[in-house]
Amino acid sequence: MWLLNFLPNWIFYSIFFISAGGLLLSMFIPQIYRAIVQIVLGVFLLYGAYVIGGIVNEEVWQARVDEMEQKVAEAEVKSIEETIKIVTKVKYKTQIIHEKGEEVVKYIDREIVKYDVKFAPGGICEIPKEFIDVLNKAAE
Repeated sequence: MWLLNFLPNWIFYSIFFISAGGLLLSMFIPQIYRAIVQIVLGVFLLYGAYVIGGIVNEEVWQARVDEMEQKVAEAEVKSIEETIKIVTKVKYKTQIIHEKGEEVVKYIDREIVKYDVKFAPGGICEIPKEFIDVLNKAAE
């Protein structure tokens, strides 16, 4: 109802109430003009009721929109909080993975010295079972 945007609401309420009052007072009008006045006032009364219904409907929908906007704002705040929690957990787990990886590298560097002596320059290289176990633990 584009007309609601241009005119204030009190105009439509006044049209409704003036036409309702005019219909009640139309019994004091002479019989010749009474039918025409009642038809015109009836049309204005119906128009006023229709527009007032549109005004009330618009107010109801606007209240629903405001309520939904508030819920969306609350959901955005909760979403940001949850995102911060998730990022913190991911950083913590990534740090733990890096620390475990560094421990595995230090262990392998320390243990490889023991096996370097056993390997001949042209011989077959055997991978110790401890290395395989350490790499499997690191992959977990």
